[in-house]
Amino acid sequence: MKKYELALVVSAKIEDDARTAIVEKAKEYITRAGGTVTEVEDWGKKRLAYEVQKMNEGYYYFIQFDAETTAPAAIEQDVRIMDNVLRFLCVRKDEA
Repeated sequence: MKKYELALVVSAKIEDDARTAIVEKAKEYITRAGGTVTEVEDWGKKRLAYEVQKMNEGYYYFIQFDAETTAPAAIEQDVRIMDNVLRFLCVRKDEA
């Protein structure tokens, strides 16, 4: 199993409960793809480098997980169609 990180930028215009539901849904996609979530970092509300969907701010979440090499593609496919996710990126973490 390899170590991966899924970064999510969630809309700042939605309620706290809806943001929590989005993160839980992303974690569900990870477990459904055969991965195990190891850590979730909430960086809070940050200003975006440029306007995305007419928004200047978003909430940043970083989800670390262990999975097989085929899992990130399946996870990205599911996250791509989620509402209120402005941007996402799934990367493999280096073994330090």
